[in-house]
Amino acid sequence: MKVLLTAPYENEKALNELKGLFDEVIYRSWKPQGRAYNPDELTTLLKETGADALISEHDEITADVLYANPHLKFVGICRGTPSNIDLAVATELGIPVFNTPARNAQAVAEMFIANVVTLLRNTIPAVNWLAGKNWGVGAHTSYLQFKGNELAGKKVGMVGFGAVGQHIARMLVSFPCEIYYFDPYYTAPEQDFKKVELEELFATCDVVGIHLPVTPETQGMIDHRYLSLLHQDAIFVNTARASVVNRNDLLASIEQGKIRGAVLDVFYNEPPDEVDYKMILNKNVLATPHIAGATHEVEDHHAFIMNNNLREFFHNGNRSIKQLVNKTVLDKTPIN
Repeated sequence: MKVLLTAPYENEKALNELKGLFDEVIYRSWKPQGRAYNPDELTTLLKETGADALISEHDEITADVLYANPHLKFVGICRGTPSNIDLAVATELGIPVFNTPARNAQAVAEMFIANVVTLLRNTIPAVNWLAGKNWGVGAHTSYLQFKGNELAGKKVGMVGFGAVGQHIARMLVSFPCEIYYFDPYYTAPEQDFKKVELEELFATCDVVGIHLPVTPETQGMIDHRYLSLLHQDAIFVNTARASVVNRNDLLASIEQGKIRGAVLDVFYNEPPDEVDYKMILNKNVLATPHIAGATHEVEDHHAFIMNNNLREFFHNGNRSIKQLVNKTVLDKTPIN
């Protein structure tokens, strides 16, 4: 099988491992051109290389791309959510699609905690104050003006308790923090963490983190009825997807001082529009440009996760692996 690899595989061990699984691997990472391949570029690349399969990260794998390449044996998406592929068409054509859940869980968890601590400790205004040469002789202004709070002892709630939420929870135990979570799909017993309904989580917690995928059920799910339950010293964190939160309701909570502040890494428009910037520029918001999952190690993680997926499926015959996104494809056609 000839595989076109456009996802970054800069870990030499991972790349060699992948080459050992298939007859030929053609490496054409999107990174040198600074953006993902668009549908026309991807279709041309698949045709030129004669590839039988594709491993991608951010490329636009539209219905047109798939209909032009119905012979593909599989498509691997090196992301937690395979949102850049037309999954319905891939399934219709009998093309298995694999993803790499939890590839960025450690990265997002570390940044979640780092930015919450940064907001609690008033670090950024203190840095700006210092850079502005405001330190007078013998003054204790900074000590008094920027005195913050510790994360230790806080109640932290996770809305969604997948890989990222669980990573954060395990790290926070050592601060220590009291962990609450809401996730109707997570049923494993957790003695160290408390499973609660959404209303109780928002009403109880000092820090609330959003860790939801975008689905018809979660779109706009977090709105005024929940945000209004937060107490005035609460911090709201979203490193998942902006569209699961009602933007106007969140903006109102921030601007009206209903909460202490927010840590935001995702926005309704990227690049942001005028309303997004109202949140980004608010003095009580710590905003970053969608980089919570952007570490060099994430690329290593996705490469090894994908390699394991393909080894299990094609070499070990494991058809029940959870990283097969469109499992119904197995009902349509036998996979060799």
